[in-house]
Amino acid sequence: MTVPRTICFGFLVLIAVGTLLLLLPFSTASGEWDSPLVALFTATSAVCVTGLIVVDTGSYFSAFGQGVVLLLIQLGGLGYMTATTLLLLLVGRRLCLKDKLAIQQAMDTSELSNVKALLVSIVSMTAIFELTGAFCLMPTFLEDFGLGRSLWLSIFHSISAFNNAGFSLFSDSLVRYAEVAWPMVVVSALIILGGIGYQVIMEAFMWVRSRLMGRKTHTVFSLHFKIVTSTTLALLAVGTLAFFLIEFDNSATLANKSFGSKLLLAGFQSVVMRTAGFNSIDIGAMETSALFVAIALMFVGASPGSTGGGIKTTTVRILMVCTKAALRGKEEVNCYQRQIPMARVLKALAVVVASVISVVIITTCLSVSDPDLRFIAILFETVSAFATVGLSTGVTGDLSVWGQLFIICTMYIGRVGILLLMSALLGDPSPSAIHFPEEDLLTG
Repeated sequence: MTVPRTICFGFLVLIAVGTLLLLLPFSTASGEWDSPLVALFTATSAVCVTGLIVVDTGSYFSAFGQGVVLLLIQLGGLGYMTATTLLLLLVGRRLCLKDKLAIQQAMDTSELSNVKALLVSIVSMTAIFELTGAFCLMPTFLEDFGLGRSLWLSIFHSISAFNNAGFSLFSDSLVRYAEVAWPMVVVSALIILGGIGYQVIMEAFMWVRSRLMGRKTHTVFSLHFKIVTSTTLALLAVGTLAFFLIEFDNSATLANKSFGSKLLLAGFQSVVMRTAGFNSIDIGAMETSALFVAIALMFVGASPGSTGGGIKTTTVRILMVCTKAALRGKEEVNCYQRQIPMARVLKALAVVVASVISVVIITTCLSVSDPDLRFIAILFETVSAFATVGLSTGVTGDLSVWGQLFIICTMYIGRVGILLLMSALLGDPSPSAIHFPEEDLLTG
């Protein structure tokens, strides 16, 4: 069992256990045994923090079933290796080198020396943000529900938002609160914080703490921090402007809203389109051009080391500066006065190519299994599943059995990562001592 195989197998185990729990009669509101396909689809979507559903989570599942879904979201967001390693630490087991390497690869971090402190800080940070989010959402839900119900709704939606899962206990997701600024801002903040990654949050925290303590030492942010924050802000701005302009006169989405509500809803959709499956408008009623923009945002996704999916913001930024360097005839890829290693450039290229191939294959399979659906709806569904976003134009429940199985596989591939999955299937690469002669060829 190599490290990639351990991670991939761990997610399969979580999905299998979640499926068995959701199959039980007391997991459904009706008290009957659940459909195996519905249980498998829901468990996969929860573990892969996607949010695609074939049944209404709030009405179909009982309180126990909803608790199972929430637990799967939390474990899936933390990651299999993080959750199991933390459990081993709690029972007093010491971590071996293989455990540390697994954590390093699962979280896509360079940290290896103090894994225990890393895990404790990640879990603590997660708990703080989720509890704060639940506290902030409570006043909104208290206006419409009792104390007990409001508490459960607040906790569920806070955990779902921070883990970029997109599961909601409302049949219309967050449409009923579409024009209420406070819950939209709170959910958006949780999604962004969960999507930028642990390392970025900790760097920002250290900077704020140094300022509060009066330290005048100059803080140098890492290249990772600069790329993630600048790219995230750029994508949010571009998405907000695009949705605002395209959907401005669409009577089914923004046309009947006030100017402030239009801006709020456009900004919220720009946030959720990249990683979390909440929606405040009817996605199926959006213009085709807006759906295409959404597909592009979903494909990019969140940032490395976060709970979100997609090819990641750093990958896109590396390829952009790489393209800029090639057009200017430069042989080095530089960003913010730092040179990016060629190994990172090759990895970014591999991620994009492998992701595009995966999306093309799954889209083709869905087009064959469900030929009655619109192509834009099939492509949207595929990218949403692959990037673990969870938004849909409303066709998820209409998919055939084969179509749902294809989406299940896509969600799993998107969560574990295409390169990690290929590494698990092919095994660790063996170093080669053979170097072939170089020869030029025409490109472009």
